[in-house]
Amino acid sequence: MGFLDALLGRQKIKGPNLDALFALPSAALTLQTAADLVPAGTASLCYRDPEGAPFDRIEADVAAMLQSSRPALSRDAHGYTWITLHDTGDDLGGLVTDLHAVTTSLQDQGFGPNLLCDLVPFRTPDGRPVALVYLTKRGTFYPFAPNGPQSRDNALELQVRAVLGTDLPVEPDVTRWFALWDAPGL
Repeated sequence: MGFLDALLGRQKIKGPNLDALFALPSAALTLQTAADLVPAGTASLCYRDPEGAPFDRIEADVAAMLQSSRPALSRDAHGYTWITLHDTGDDLGGLVTDLHAVTTSLQDQGFGPNLLCDLVPFRTPDGRPVALVYLTKRGTFYPFAPNGPQSRDNALELQVRAVLGTDLPVEPDVTRWFALWDAPGL
């Protein structure tokens, strides 16, 4: 950051630390023991679909690279594309490794500005979904707990934030905890 940036109050935006995804398996153990949340066996990556053949090639390469996670492509009502990975066993670590590989591959190919978030869902003992969402551009996580159509369980989200403690870099600004209604895997 230069002198003028400091003088004018500009800040450098913290880039994504994609390696933070590797902290998810240990955070999952914390969530399981302290909050009775278990991994749902899926993980998703959301991005804005740019036009052009190079991105189509990347999608094909990603699908070929991740056959073991059975990747599925879908588009939501807002025009975002989701790559959803399915766990072939009880291996959150493998699923996170695949999610990291996809996210890194897209980032390395210059599509980083199009990446929105990664999502890893969990289940409560009564089967309700709770997701950990990784904001790719901010390098932080936040919990999302839908509780019916267009309703969320804010108390559960705050409980999950408290349980996570320092296991993951949690987004401090709760206004950035966006609802991801009908996200694949939830």
